[in-house]
Amino acid sequence: MIPPALSSLTVALLATASSSLTIISPTHSRTQSPMTSSSSINSPAFLSARTGTKRTLSSRTFPSQSKLFATEGSSSYDIDTDGDAEQSLAETPATNGINGKSVIDDDDTNGEVNGNYAGPDRFSSLLSKMNLSLASLKDLPTHRPVSSDDVFCNRELRLDNIRAIGFDMDYTLAQYRQPAFDKLAFDGAKEKLVHSLGYPKEVLDFEYDHTFWVRGLIIDTERGNFLKIDRHKYVRVAYHGFQAISSTMRKYLYSRTFNKVPSFTEKAFVNMDTLFQHVDAHLFASLIELKDFGEHESLDEKTYGEIYRQVRECVDLCHRDGVIKDTVAKDPEKYIVLDDGLLPMLRGFRDEGVKVFLLTNSYWEYTVTAMNYLYHEKLVDEELQKKNEWLELFDLVVVGSCKPAYLTDPYLNLFRVVPEDGSLKNTDGMFEIEALGEDGATKFLEMGKTFQGGNWNHLQAMLDIEAGEEILYVGDHLYADVLRSKRALGWRSCFIMPELSEEMRVFQTQMGSRKSITELRKLRDELNSYADSLRREMATASFSESRHMEKKLEQIEEDDGKVKDKLTEAHREYHSSFHPRWGQMFVAGYQDSRFGYFVKNYACLYTSKATNLGLASTSRAFRTSGELLPHDNLLSDKLSIFVDGEAE
Repeated sequence: MIPPALSSLTVALLATASSSLTIISPTHSRTQSPMTSSSSINSPAFLSARTGTKRTLSSRTFPSQSKLFATEGSSSYDIDTDGDAEQSLAETPATNGINGKSVIDDDDTNGEVNGNYAGPDRFSSLLSKMNLSLASLKDLPTHRPVSSDDVFCNRELRLDNIRAIGFDMDYTLAQYRQPAFDKLAFDGAKEKLVHSLGYPKEVLDFEYDHTFWVRGLIIDTERGNFLKIDRHKYVRVAYHGFQAISSTMRKYLYSRTFNKVPSFTEKAFVNMDTLFQHVDAHLFASLIELKDFGEHESLDEKTYGEIYRQVRECVDLCHRDGVIKDTVAKDPEKYIVLDDGLLPMLRGFRDEGVKVFLLTNSYWEYTVTAMNYLYHEKLVDEELQKKNEWLELFDLVVVGSCKPAYLTDPYLNLFRVVPEDGSLKNTDGMFEIEALGEDGATKFLEMGKTFQGGNWNHLQAMLDIEAGEEILYVGDHLYADVLRSKRALGWRSCFIMPELSEEMRVFQTQMGSRKSITELRKLRDELNSYADSLRREMATASFSESRHMEKKLEQIEEDDGKVKDKLTEAHREYHSSFHPRWGQMFVAGYQDSRFGYFVKNYACLYTSKATNLGLASTSRAFRTSGELLPHDNLLSDKLSIFVDGEAE
């Protein structure tokens, strides 16, 4: 038996690479936008888009309900339903608190969790215990200032051991104004879909909304779904287009239909690792809505995967054919954010003897447009632009690098770029450097320091650096800039995420709530542990004692339910304060999101903007905060007591 539908929507969620599925809604009003619906997709009835005939899944397609759902919507991963805050947000729009009132009445935002122990003597007890006397202590501020301008550390890094620092350009050195910049690609791709690929004219009416999305999501291109998963690859919340998928259907699709845990690295899954992909996501979701709820035979004949590939092709073409470059060149102030710390940072690194390079996927024509504006801080005429004075900021410039292939494919060819006109010339690269003899890299760059393509071998040869750990690369793309350079080459990495400022601001305001949630979870765990101890005692207890213990267990169960209900409300409210649909970016449920997990594991450093690195001296040593496993976390709690089982 199929679990009953919670919505009138019927859904196409079991698509394969070879078949196209369509949602149908017999009672859906075309005047009501699907994006405003708060119902979750739950029913597994679907249409075969190629035949246009309705199909209903039989008992052979689905296991029986008794086997599939011991408790409806349950999963072996479901320890606490209060951890499903994101799923709750998907099913019911977020409000400020419950019925307008915050679940947790906690004014402890600036209490113990944030600076309660601040003051001139905040280290005095520690120093006394360690028998230390520090003369400089009196000069420290009374509080430790923390802001999104700080550079945060996941893996220890000494800048004085870094010989070269490289930067991506887009969303790293050049920050863009959203949604204005994104709309260039969004609107340009719409035109291409309609006029070049024959999509319905309704596509031209699509409106772009970047606020619907967050980084770190995964696009299931075969099913037309958008997923947020945790570090263990468990899907916490899913949308089909703009429609939330019910908890039951989500678990069936991504937990129960696989013989093993999906890796989400297959070709059908696309990681939203960069802000550029908000455009792809919104256009793809809009087309899913049009395919599912519209009456367009041309879309019915396309699979979701085919639609996504064509979206990707059109958006990518906008970055190459002048749709974006020509518009930005006419009015860069409208699209590019100036940062007065950029030039001092780049010059400062070079003055300290650190080699500085630019490594970007953008081609020469657009790189010139963006970098000239950042350098001169205004729109310059064509004559001044051709001088490319911004090149004095770099020892080496590589455009059209085709990352991540640049970091993994040793056979990519290198070309010289002629700065005056952008034309390309062949070069033997590493062989030419070797032929130049002593100081070959220096002599090679004296002939010109602007290049297109190539691979990491060329780069390290031109920098005259052999050890990857002597290179720090700064970029905004978690996969192409950070993960690949770190995992394949051992480069040190700094991840740029402009969203960090808002994440930190919300986290600061919610610290009191977070503390209360943490304490309530500890209380639940302790209640469960106490219940287990009672059950063990019951095995040897008398009849009367057992009856008494049973009553205690009943009371514990009742109390646990009260705590769980409060936690469910509080955790939902906490996540909704970060984003009304997807919750906290770095967290999924109570654990790291996959995005947060990769940031922790592959970004040596991370910060909100590249110029924050310029606030640190080249002698700076970045240190990590200590990490604890669950047993150490429990022992470090001031209310815990260690019971040494071996000593008994």
